[in-house]
Amino acid sequence: MVNPTPAQDPFLEHRRLLFATAYRMLGTVTDAEDILQDTWLKWHDTDQATVRHPKSYLVRTVTNLALNRLTSARATRESYVGPWLPEPLLTTPNIAEETELVDTVSTAMLVVLETLSPIERAVLVLREVFGYTHAEIADTLDRPEPTIRQIAHRARAHVQARRPRFDTDKDQRDHITARFMAACSGGDLNALMDLLAPDVTCWSDGGGVVTAARRPLHGPDHVARWTLGVFAKPIVAGYELEPTYLNGELGAVARIGGHPVAAFTYDIVDGRIQNLRLQVNPGKLKGLSLGPDLVG
Repeated sequence: MVNPTPAQDPFLEHRRLLFATAYRMLGTVTDAEDILQDTWLKWHDTDQATVRHPKSYLVRTVTNLALNRLTSARATRESYVGPWLPEPLLTTPNIAEETELVDTVSTAMLVVLETLSPIERAVLVLREVFGYTHAEIADTLDRPEPTIRQIAHRARAHVQARRPRFDTDKDQRDHITARFMAACSGGDLNALMDLLAPDVTCWSDGGGVVTAARRPLHGPDHVARWTLGVFAKPIVAGYELEPTYLNGELGAVARIGGHPVAAFTYDIVDGRIQNLRLQVNPGKLKGLSLGPDLVG
């Protein structure tokens, strides 16, 4: 049996768009892949000859499945142990050159999207990221167009008030990443503190599975000591810290025997790290064992 090519199968043709939609709505690679699997099953159970616009059908299916998943996940996330952070997504270096694309998939932006209601998030992703018209979104979500316009206006205002504004200079990020990795690998407290902004905040997500700070940490001394303490634990002995593109920006991943045990993403302001996010929840690191996903 010959496997279908993207030109022969609309699902394969639009898989990149479908994954990008699901990931931005849900913030986790695992859930996004689950949604794509459900969409694929639904698509192949459908009489495809009756579908006039396969792309619209597939986007509608992914969006509504993700909307349902996000709605049910809200209760779980409200009782989550410690801070909930998005699942890091492996991306290719060239994506960092596309500023608008990085802005919509960065960890900082996904954290902001998490503050929207599920329907607001769906509308914003379709409208602001993929350029859908209000009429197209209304058709996708089966809502009146005036309602969609109101939701879009509310969601846009909410995000603009909270939209992160950070330095995006590639050379600067490369330099800071190298210094960050050297300080962590060498256990150099002073060197790490020098990289942190005076008002630095650190969030860590262990999901109640592994040890992590259950509240945000503040200040260079506190954040630096805690971060180095993570690497001093016997459980991560023998780790290797590697520069890795995560969510469109250079970050760092700690691996033991090639297996990811921690992922660092950060926001830089005036040449220093202002926000540091550490993902150590094993369930949210599985995607780092795979190849980079396409998120455009």
